[in-house]
Amino acid sequence: MAGGTTSPRQKMINLMYLVFIAMIAMNVDKEILSAFKIFDMKFASSNARLTDENQLALAGLEAKATEQAAKYEPLLEKAKNVKTISDNFYSYLGTIKDSLTEGVDTSSYANLDKSSVLDERWFTGDGYTQKGDAFLAALNQYKEDMAAALGPEFSDVNRAVQSSFDTTPVENKDGKEVAWLKYNFEGYPLAATITRFTQMQNDIKSNESEVYSSLLQGQLSKDVSLSNYEAIVIPEKTAFFSGERFKGKVVLGRFDNSLNFDKVVVNGNEIKNLKAGQVVLDFPTGNVGTQKITGELVYTEEGEPKSIPIRSEYAVINRPNSATISADKMNVVYRGVANPMTISFAGIADNNVSASAPGLSKGGSSSYTMSPGSGREVTINVSGTLPDGSKVSDSKQFRIKDIPRPVGTVRGESDIIKMQKNALSISTIGANLPDFDFDLNLQVTGFKVNVPGKPTVQVNGSKMDSRANDLIRQAPRGSTVQVFDINAKIAGNSSYLLKQVSPVFVELTN
Repeated sequence: MAGGTTSPRQKMINLMYLVFIAMIAMNVDKEILSAFKIFDMKFASSNARLTDENQLALAGLEAKATEQAAKYEPLLEKAKNVKTISDNFYSYLGTIKDSLTEGVDTSSYANLDKSSVLDERWFTGDGYTQKGDAFLAALNQYKEDMAAALGPEFSDVNRAVQSSFDTTPVENKDGKEVAWLKYNFEGYPLAATITRFTQMQNDIKSNESEVYSSLLQGQLSKDVSLSNYEAIVIPEKTAFFSGERFKGKVVLGRFDNSLNFDKVVVNGNEIKNLKAGQVVLDFPTGNVGTQKITGELVYTEEGEPKSIPIRSEYAVINRPNSATISADKMNVVYRGVANPMTISFAGIADNNVSASAPGLSKGGSSSYTMSPGSGREVTINVSGTLPDGSKVSDSKQFRIKDIPRPVGTVRGESDIIKMQKNALSISTIGANLPDFDFDLNLQVTGFKVNVPGKPTVQVNGSKMDSRANDLIRQAPRGSTVQVFDINAKIAGNSSYLLKQVSPVFVELTN
């Protein structure tokens, strides 16, 4: 239907309607009136179908607007505006139809043989009543609103809309011009008038359908036009070593094997190596640094030569001769700890890099874990395979340190603290590593408690037992309770022996 054409089915319906109008004008038998019911039902059925199809088309536009807002959001707004205009005029015609049949038995269209119902409402002498003028105003307003909504971009669709509701005078069988409203509605039986309104509603739905179709087809035409494509340079890799040859290809944004170019120029040289819609590039990479690729793709569209600019760049780097090895936490590795490390070779993919050292294990990609054993140093050896198959290698030494001495704690506090007897009795004895970069979970398995002048008590676990609590209760106010020989281990690594935990001194306040 694009461009103002009408489907064969719609043409047939409209033609048959005109034939019946002519038969009515010839005062054919009233049985003809009943036949209008068939036409009205066909138009109503078509309206229901078009309503569903239009709803689906609008939903399709909404989906596309969600996926590509910049492209389809303006089309969706135009479609919604058209829907509002169409729905309003469609409902207006439905209201008129309903008012014409008030109090009339419409089960048989043979009962709708009077023309006076509409004649008295719309016509007076050679002119129109207020309601007749209102109908013409609403119809013209519909056309004006549709023209404004569609705009010059969809002028073909707008011509079809204006044509379907053309209100210019009509020449009758006597060769005289008759006003459109009188020619189409005055003197006709109610059956014909109702069917005419249903047909107009069908025209509204058809126009709406034509708009949705044209919106999508118009955007599709833009999408497939070569003027909307962009030249893309695809190199074999993202960076190249000095002395290598650049290898890659130039393609358009929408890849198409059938594309043919009249001429391709890259960096001032015409390229002849064209294969299956692609431009195959092969030239020296140039000096170290960022290098640009410029040129143009020349093609023919609608008989005229057009061009697409080529703009891209790539980086040239020195061939690597050393590996990048770093400890993620510090410049040393700690014994008894899984030290995370990153090991890589600049310019070499991680799957072509290997590293080895005592206690070194690979996690994934360039991630490694170092768990050093004995000694004070460990050497990590790294090798890599370049794209041309050649090998490079490097190594680096790391110092190995033990975990520093833990600090004993009472209720999370260390060194010298003050607290009441009952608070000390229920406190947890702990150990931590202040200012240590690793978060280790230290578990206390035992400790000793001493009160001046009393025998030392050995406690198992991390809480005071009954003997320790008796000792604390006997201590005078102001005396210092010493918690020492704290035994601690790393949770999950009982084999590593921590340095002796420093003691805690508690001054009793009661």
